[in-house]
Amino acid sequence: MAAMAKVVARQRAEMDRLRDQAATAAVLERAKGALMAQTGCTPEAAGEELLRRAKAGDRTLLEECWISLGTLVPPLPGTAPEPGTGEASTGTAPSSGPGTAPSADPGTSFSAVPGPAGHQSARTGIAPADEQDSAGPAEERESAGPDDGFTALGRLGKALVHAATPHDLARCLLAELTADVDADALMLFRTLPTGGLELIGHAGIDDGLAGQWAKVPPLKGIVALEALRAREPRWLEDFARDRERQLLIGDPPERWLSRAWLPVPTEGAAEVCIGILRARGGAFSPAERQLLRAVARLCAGWFRSFGARQTPAPGAAAAAAQPVFDSLPGSAMLLTPLRGADGVVGDYRIDAATEEAVDVVGRTGRELIGRRVLECLPSLADEAVWHGCLRTLTTGEPFEGEPFAHQAVVDGSVELATYTVHAARLGDALVLTWVRHDSSDRQEQRLADVQRLGKLGWTNWNLVTDEGSWSSQTFLVMGRDPALGPVRLADLPRLAVPEDAPVLTRAVEELVRTGRPFDLPFRVRSGDEVRHLRMVAEVVRDSENQPVEVHGFVQDLTAQRSAELALVESERAILTQGGVLHAERALAARLQHALLPLPTRPVTLAGLRVEVAYLPAQSGIHVGGDWFSAIELPDGEALFVVGDVAGHGIDAMATMAQLRFTAKGMVITGSSLTGALARLNTLLLHSRGSHDSHATATMVLARYVPDEHCLVWAQAGHPPPLLVRGGEVRYLERPVGMLLGACAAPDYVEARCVLEPGDRVLLYTDGLVERPSEGLDHGLDRLAAAVAAHDTREPGSLLPLLASVLESERRDDVCVVDIRVPDAPR
Repeated sequence: MAAMAKVVARQRAEMDRLRDQAATAAVLERAKGALMAQTGCTPEAAGEELLRRAKAGDRTLLEECWISLGTLVPPLPGTAPEPGTGEASTGTAPSSGPGTAPSADPGTSFSAVPGPAGHQSARTGIAPADEQDSAGPAEERESAGPDDGFTALGRLGKALVHAATPHDLARCLLAELTADVDADALMLFRTLPTGGLELIGHAGIDDGLAGQWAKVPPLKGIVALEALRAREPRWLEDFARDRERQLLIGDPPERWLSRAWLPVPTEGAAEVCIGILRARGGAFSPAERQLLRAVARLCAGWFRSFGARQTPAPGAAAAAAQPVFDSLPGSAMLLTPLRGADGVVGDYRIDAATEEAVDVVGRTGRELIGRRVLECLPSLADEAVWHGCLRTLTTGEPFEGEPFAHQAVVDGSVELATYTVHAARLGDALVLTWVRHDSSDRQEQRLADVQRLGKLGWTNWNLVTDEGSWSSQTFLVMGRDPALGPVRLADLPRLAVPEDAPVLTRAVEELVRTGRPFDLPFRVRSGDEVRHLRMVAEVVRDSENQPVEVHGFVQDLTAQRSAELALVESERAILTQGGVLHAERALAARLQHALLPLPTRPVTLAGLRVEVAYLPAQSGIHVGGDWFSAIELPDGEALFVVGDVAGHGIDAMATMAQLRFTAKGMVITGSSLTGALARLNTLLLHSRGSHDSHATATMVLARYVPDEHCLVWAQAGHPPPLLVRGGEVRYLERPVGMLLGACAAPDYVEARCVLEPGDRVLLYTDGLVERPSEGLDHGLDRLAAAVAAHDTREPGSLLPLLASVLESERRDDVCVVDIRVPDAPR
């Protein structure tokens, strides 16, 4: 689908390019034809003349074409060349091309003012003077910059080729003029034979206001009428004064504080007037006035070329029709034909649509208003349907197309449906409807599918004849042979198991006697199986309020009930298991507390102040294998041990106790630190059981010699101790040492660190620095930074330090031994 969408997008872009090219070429050919008719020149000479005029007037070729098409009539009063400006008529100038003849007909004149002062006038093709302007011609030309309006007119010249109707023209003009003259709305009025006005296009105003001003009688104070009669622009720039003299458009009129009405110069009397409505007040600048007059000049060419294709904009009729279509069921549209220059219908505009009407991209209802039919429903280009609609539009006879199949989305599911297109004429428009055909067989199949998938069936009992009728699915749910037929309503409780029959009997009796509906679960036996059913029933009364029928359905809930019972059993098992685990955790915690008692305050060992912290994991239900030892040896030295057994639970705690007590015993009896680690490794290897074949542990052994102020230490796969000295924090370099239980003959090496007064050493387990989402180095850096920030000599500072390092939820135990060397005496 994605690849297909890309192909369609490329094809649309190519079609748009070809349309632009064709439309531009059509405007160029029309302008050449007009010039040939005026001068009798050849097509080649006409093309060269248009290029020469565009260059001389500093215009784009499209601008020159529009002006050429629009200036087949004399220019409006106030736009003629000023005397003495040296302005030449390019329409009468000799051409270098063959076949070009000069003409004195004023209708062929093109104003082009040479020199810097007239540069903009040459581009726009009109002189800047106007009798209604507050500034004189020379003053306007001097105040307007040499490039004012160039870009806007160039854009507008290109955009006009895509305007097929006056309504399109209005939208195009507003889009191009919004930035240049602060236009907020635009209206196009055309004179009627009766002397009034007809709104033929608008943009920036709602359909309600457009409907109010769709037809304007020849009243006094209508500015558009005054501008058309005088063939001169009208500039309304003082709202308070204009409101007293004129009948202003707007609800309220204060919506637009300044306005301009410009007649479009056409043959004879001006017939079309452009209204520019602005929310801001104040005068139109000379550059804005000059640009707007040039825009009117360009539009004259458009109306001369496309006037035969004028289609009224959606106005009061469309606005009144849409509320009616909002209330209609089914799919229907109100279509206005769009005719070409030859009068042939080339497309239809959607002016109203029902909510169920949908196009090929999923737009519905009001989203379709204003769009073209062939854009929204390309399938209507089918020859039979297209010609049928044209016949209806011509003769008024309704059209009904052949039935066709179409996939539609109904309640979120795709299904194939059969449709027929109907068309009926409504005035000059068409009402197009799609009638959907659903067979009774399909409805019955849907009902059967619902019963089968929902494991339910319908039931019906006639209380007058005492007869019942069941759907085929009801017999399957009840486990009853269809050959036996449905049971009487009074005999229904006999199908239930004996324990449920009394409750069902009372419900049936209450239903028949009082009309009270019931929704009741009960069980039936079908062979060796007991089924759990649910039945819902209600009565239907006659005109005398007497119950005459019972309607209901029965549903098989056996699978649901079995799942509920299994869930209850599962919950019981979980509760039982939870109790066992809670008891195991409580026992493990008691054992751990007995094996690893924690001092309640700092202790002094061999002249060192020692503080210990142990924080169990907050997630999980098993205790861990972290431990510590801090004791004074018989020779006055101190032993510090921190270790961590892999895993949790009773087995990890038992291994922890074995290693803890054995390590202390070995060092007390004279073993070196490396010798103790080697023997502990052998002990761990030979004490493994079949259930714990992969037990490992890490450990740090440290011995403090007070006479030498030296800390001798060795490690087995453990994080290095942290030393704080003089405000600096660093980790001691680890000597060689593999974790316990990894191999049979590991090497262990001792390291020495002479401690100075005020030094601080931290021994810890990996739970303090490890996190699942990051590397160990990041955790070590975080610990070092926290120690540097919380370095204090005050007792009890260890727990605040740990709180700043650890997350809110710990996944592993944390054990820390904080060793402090007293400060030197002063």
